[in-house]
Amino acid sequence: QVQLLESGGGLVQAGGSLRLSCAASGRTFSPYFMGWFRQGPGKEREFVSAIRWSAGNTYYVDSVKGRFTISRDNAKNTVYLQMNSLKPEDTAVYYCAASKSYYSGPSYLNTYDYWGQGTQVTVSS
Repeated sequence: QVQLLESGGGLVQAGGSLRLSCAASGRTFSPYFMGWFRQGPGKEREFVSAIRWSAGNTYYVDSVKGRFTISRDNAKNTVYLQMNSLKPEDTAVYYCAASKSYYSGPSYLNTYDYWGQGTQVTVSS
């Protein structure tokens, strides 16, 4: 079993930055993808970014390209999401997720087998 623990959320003014972390624990950890999703108030959970764990390929939703950067530390079993130039519309609960295989691809909810509990990001205008 894999447990994912997010941290780094908080309140920031528009234009500011935050870095989210997601630490994975479990007996064996070798995901195919690690991803970040978010769910804003009254909205469905949506894809934000993902990284292919072994090769390092990265994927982003268009609305965060150029502002967010996903990275990983294989030795620490940790994935990061550096968020710059934050906007009020980025306000959401951010969830970390891990997949065991490619399944439907990095941007689909059903690709992921494990989920964290979420961390709140609030961007004030």
